[in-house]
Amino acid sequence: MSRKIALIDYYYLTEERQRRIRETAARGGFEVVYFKSLDASRGHLEDFEIVFGAMGRRTIREAVSCRWFCAGRVGINTICDESLYADPSVILTNSPGVHSVSIAEHLIMCALMLLRKQYVYAEPMRRGEWDLEQRKIGSLLGSRITVLGTGSIGTAFADRARAFRPAVITGIRRDPSRLNPSFDRIAGIDELNSILPETDILVMCLPETDESVGVLSAERIALLPAQAFVMNIGRGSAVDQDALVTALQEGRLAGAALDVMTPEPLPADHPLRKMDNVILTPHIAGIPNLDYTNDMIVNEFCEDLARYIDGRPLKYTIDRSRRY
Repeated sequence: MSRKIALIDYYYLTEERQRRIRETAARGGFEVVYFKSLDASRGHLEDFEIVFGAMGRRTIREAVSCRWFCAGRVGINTICDESLYADPSVILTNSPGVHSVSIAEHLIMCALMLLRKQYVYAEPMRRGEWDLEQRKIGSLLGSRITVLGTGSIGTAFADRARAFRPAVITGIRRDPSRLNPSFDRIAGIDELNSILPETDILVMCLPETDESVGVLSAERIALLPAQAFVMNIGRGSAVDQDALVTALQEGRLAGAALDVMTPEPLPADHPLRKMDNVILTPHIAGIPNLDYTNDMIVNEFCEDLARYIDGRPLKYTIDRSRRY
């Protein structure tokens, strides 16, 4: 039986990117089969050794001969359930860092819109009005920024925020002994309660894990100063959303920018949709439509594919028990 790789497209596998994959695969004698969508792959995955690209729980259950699944994205929490895999030795990798540029730029955009109260001026302009009232605005200059999650996205944001000369950029991570030069300070999660009262902008870049669910609790939201903004591009489950809504309604927070919520889609009548100091986007901060992002996804897969062919450990392996 020939060795086979399934490519399941999520709109970024152009002919040129497929060619690069096929060139690498040829070194290992692999046949590469392209499927234009998840639906197109349904019922055809039982004899593939490697599956790359778009995938869900059904994909993994169906590809019973697969030895390596490579999700062509970062988020993999929905496919880490060990019961999905025919054999516990099956490898799962993802595409880390590929969305860092897109999401970091999204966060900078949102921070500036919130600080400069863009939302206050936009609506009158749409109504045809010319509102000259000057509102008190803020600046990234001199601001105190706290970043929950110092991986590729948090680091990319910190690097860009640095150009605006904030007072301090503090990174919060599980292991504070691992330093990151993009941050002025690295602290552990056990220090978060003491850092929040001195935070003007809280940026949340966490994957969904047992430790991250509810990390921004009602008690921690209450520790933030009234002028603070919360920006979340990780997972909605990391925030006590009801407590966040209440704090915004009562003026105990200045505003928020949320690319992730619970649930998704957010109900049409949800109070977050009615607040003019909240920027909502439908989980699109890191959508892979930048050529840079798409090229990175394919490059990382080809890098690990070369390792797989050579019998070397893969670089982007996921620990399914930790979900990252």
